[in-house]
Amino acid sequence: MGQYSEFIGNHPFLFGALLLIIVLLLMNESRRKLFNFKEVSPNGAVRLMNDESLLVLDVREDKEFNEGHIINAVHIPVGLLEERLEEIEEYKSKPVIVYCRTGQRAATVGLKLRQQGFQSIYRLSGGMLAWKEANMPLAKV
Repeated sequence: MGQYSEFIGNHPFLFGALLLIIVLLLMNESRRKLFNFKEVSPNGAVRLMNDESLLVLDVREDKEFNEGHIINAVHIPVGLLEERLEEIEEYKSKPVIVYCRTGQRAATVGLKLRQQGFQSIYRLSGGMLAWKEANMPLAKV
């Protein structure tokens, strides 16, 4: 035990960095549990699309959607979700993949969908940027 306190005394910055990393890991895990949805990579999303009847929900703004989107994605911008929720009610018991540009807006929408009773929600990890980086197909308006 004395060695630990000696290490901490001799290397306060390293110990501080270790504590910071541990706190960030715990926060990330608790956030994932709070949101209660799964992350899916672009390849995993394609597998889900091929295997199941599901909803792919694009929550980006109109301009972003028009520049390119996942084929057969339903477009409902984040700000219009509440008023257009009835359009996707039929998917409450089916898987839903939500994506935006990077994944931040999708996380917010995933939480809202969970609160509205949607059962199986996936967030596209990395959003449209990851989709493009994986050279996945895009549809344009």
